[in-house]
Amino acid sequence: MPPETEAIAKPALRSANKDWLRALEMTGRLEARPNRILPSVIDEQAERLGEAPALLSESETLSFPALAGRVRRYGRWALESGLGKGDVVALLMPNRPEYLAAWLGLTRVGVVTGLLNPELRGASLAHCVGVARAKRIIVDARLAGGLLEAIGVEGPPIVVHGEGWSGLPRIDLELATLPAEAAGPEVTLADPALLIYTSGTTGLPKAARVSHHRVMSWSYWFAGLADIRPTDRLYDCLPLCHSAGGVAAVGAALVGGASTVIAPKFSASRFWDEVTDWECTLFQYIGELCRYLLAAPPHPRERAHRLRLCCGNGLAGDVWTAFQQRFAVPQILEFYAATEGTFSLYNVEGKPGAIGRVPPLLRHRFPAAIVKYDADARAPARNPEGFCIPCASGEAGEAIGRIASQGTGRFEGYTDIAESQKKLLRDVFAPGDAWFRTGDLMRQDDQAFWYFVDRIGDTFRWKGENVSAAEVAEALRAFPGIRDASVYGVVVPGAGGRAGMAAVVAGPDFDLAVLPAHLAARLPDYARPVFLRLVPTLAVTETFKPKKAALAEEGYDPGRSDDPLYLYDRERGAYVGLDADLLAQVREGRLRL
Repeated sequence: MPPETEAIAKPALRSANKDWLRALEMTGRLEARPNRILPSVIDEQAERLGEAPALLSESETLSFPALAGRVRRYGRWALESGLGKGDVVALLMPNRPEYLAAWLGLTRVGVVTGLLNPELRGASLAHCVGVARAKRIIVDARLAGGLLEAIGVEGPPIVVHGEGWSGLPRIDLELATLPAEAAGPEVTLADPALLIYTSGTTGLPKAARVSHHRVMSWSYWFAGLADIRPTDRLYDCLPLCHSAGGVAAVGAALVGGASTVIAPKFSASRFWDEVTDWECTLFQYIGELCRYLLAAPPHPRERAHRLRLCCGNGLAGDVWTAFQQRFAVPQILEFYAATEGTFSLYNVEGKPGAIGRVPPLLRHRFPAAIVKYDADARAPARNPEGFCIPCASGEAGEAIGRIASQGTGRFEGYTDIAESQKKLLRDVFAPGDAWFRTGDLMRQDDQAFWYFVDRIGDTFRWKGENVSAAEVAEALRAFPGIRDASVYGVVVPGAGGRAGMAAVVAGPDFDLAVLPAHLAARLPDYARPVFLRLVPTLAVTETFKPKKAALAEEGYDPGRSDDPLYLYDRERGAYVGLDADLLAQVREGRLRL
């Protein structure tokens, strides 16, 4: 373990000026070479770094020259298959180095790659193929059966990577016969590169358009902020089909000349062994992943690593300090961004709990604001003149980013025009201006640090007040014996708004009798859960976002679940078992909730 990690006592704010300036310098060079895209950078790295490893995993390793050759062969395959600029190929493959080689090669010749989520099945998978309007699908042999079940024989032509499907052409065999020399039309930063699907907790995924400019901006911005060098090695266990783990993280490592270790998926039990065995210096996280590691039993190698920095988003303040101290991680780089968004935030200073800030020198580059939100109208509030109202310091509202005509501030939208229009906010501060709606509630402190409050869809009204599901969940998780919690609103007949309900994963030390006092000390009366449901586990998306739709739909009806259900009894000041008699009283409006 590096000696500097021994001295960690508590996080201290860092001087971030050099990091900001480095990132500005690296991204500022992009416009001067509009034909230089990420596959071109890999060619350069292959010349400069020789046989240095680019992508590593337990099953395969690609050096920079090997990756560059594989990328060019995928481009050749696309051209020989009759695909042209702007055509879409959908890619369905689990985490592995080949995944990166495939989309880099296709985009090299102007083909747009739709990054399908390998966890999807059935109608959701068919929907994602459909909205991409794909002309081909490349699928890993292990996932071909599920794809065929989802789209049938009437879908786009399928090519398989790997053996096991004799009736379908094998792209891996075709690639081996193709030359590795570059070919194809000129591709520029302005051209589309990827379709990346948003991963919300409800509804079907939307396909966001991502240009080569955005891919390069993400890659060089993170490489600059993290000061990535060829001596670094990044551990990446996040889904490669998403922008954070599959583009920004790996892209930053590639342009910095570093190696990326690609894990099939996150495993709390294997995490420290893999990070240590691979001698990783960087690690890409999602906040809930850090929470899982913190909740895991002590691991003999959890402080024996060489990590100098971990980068990611969604690290809650109650986890940050404990995570950094327990695991001796010198630096945490938290950020906020959306695949289709027009602005981003970076907590380069390392202030626990904050998602970032926009320093004065960058406010022209990332114009963003927080405006008052009208929960009843489900839209930003307007003043008598019809304009949005900026929030005061410490006041929560919806975060918005001004849309620019070019660069990373340009809104590239979705394949669905109607869905794109829903994200636009017009006449915000002046007639005719246009801003991007994040759908996230945030607040800003007096030091210009921004804090995530909640997703707008996760905020509900009860007793005339707005309730933040994230705030309530954080209070529940702070209670001894509660391992995890998911909070949502449920309809109560005869009552306005939605009552708070929490699904809770409880350990053996959970004491239900003490919980009301704990919540009363941390939450206002209207925010405390009316209903509780004890569950063995909480279902989450592949990026660890809670799946709440099914929980909210089942509600508090004992007939729809075998899980223990409780109602807060105001007269007793305690949670009591919710049986058929109590349920009837709730439905008939005979209880004061």
